[in-house]
Amino acid sequence: MRRITSRAAGLIIVAVVLLVTAGCKEKSGSTVPNKVALFNGTDFTGWKLFVADANVDVNKIWTVRDGVVRCEGVPSGYMRTEVEHRDYKLHLEWRWAGEPTNSGVLLHAGGPDKVWPRCIEAQLKAGNAGDFVLIGGTGVTVEGQNKQDVEKQYVVVAKKHDSNEKAAGQWNSYDIVCKGDTIGLSVNGVLQNEAVKATETAGWICLQSEGSPIEFRNIFIEPVD
Repeated sequence: MRRITSRAAGLIIVAVVLLVTAGCKEKSGSTVPNKVALFNGTDFTGWKLFVADANVDVNKIWTVRDGVVRCEGVPSGYMRTEVEHRDYKLHLEWRWAGEPTNSGVLLHAGGPDKVWPRCIEAQLKAGNAGDFVLIGGTGVTVEGQNKQDVEKQYVVVAKKHDSNEKAAGQWNSYDIVCKGDTIGLSVNGVLQNEAVKATETAGWICLQSEGSPIEFRNIFIEPVD
């Protein structure tokens, strides 16, 4: 009887360890085994729509038509993946429906839903696509310089080159590579920023509502080399 009890206790301990390990892996974000369309072109399956004001109907802020997401830009908020991700190549395309203003792609976001969560932003503000914005005390190192400043809510890390964005109404592409603690941002095929030693390496992917109408399409992730 004692042998059976000891063995059972050992099995329970192993089971608990496996559950804890699995939970930690899920919490820290899943890697990408193959190419995955984050947006199915029809609806917001796999996404959460968020604005700070609970009285606002989020379905009036974000709509889908002909395979394109339209975001009205106000009030401030975001659509985010329900699943956290790590180690991926993210591709998306965007265009301004009218006057270009402000938006962004929030990487490795987490914590409570709020404007804005702790994350590393790939900027989409008109003329500044390719900048990093460190939000909530996050940090990266760019060209040997540690850009983290925990005393500031926002830290901007400028892109390498002049803006290569297209005019309003034309589609632009963002290709973002997150591998370990590194992040690379390419706008319309031009590598605009590279960072290492990122303090965040996994989390939600969010598309901001922060300005004027903007549209997104062809949103997918695939394994990083």
